[in-house]
Amino acid sequence: MTKYRIIMHKGRIIANLAKYCDTAFTRAMGLMFTLPLKKEQACILVANNESIMETSIHMFFVFYPIDVLWLNEKKEVVDKRISVWPFTPLLIPKLAAKYVIELPRKRAENLVIGTKLDF
Repeated sequence: MTKYRIIMHKGRIIANLAKYCDTAFTRAMGLMFTLPLKKEQACILVANNESIMETSIHMFFVFYPIDVLWLNEKKEVVDKRISVWPFTPLLIPKLAAKYVIELPRKRAENLVIGTKLDF
């Protein structure tokens, strides 16, 4: 069964239909082979522990650009990439993270390092 969450920042909804991927299979699939995200959609990849390697991602078989946020256990943004293009081989966060949030392109432009999100 697919789980969904609402992602918020200071009472403002960032995404109200965020797919919550907390199993090995759902994390591995992520956004591969999906249609482009709509404005209200997102994908939250949940690592087992705060880690750089566990939260490194690729864009193989993701056929549209996205924004990517890496969050620590406190759900604070520790790194971000804007407009990541399809088939980018490897995205490695600068700091260890627990969560990776994949958003439609240009949805994370106003979120800065240190921003706290709720979901």
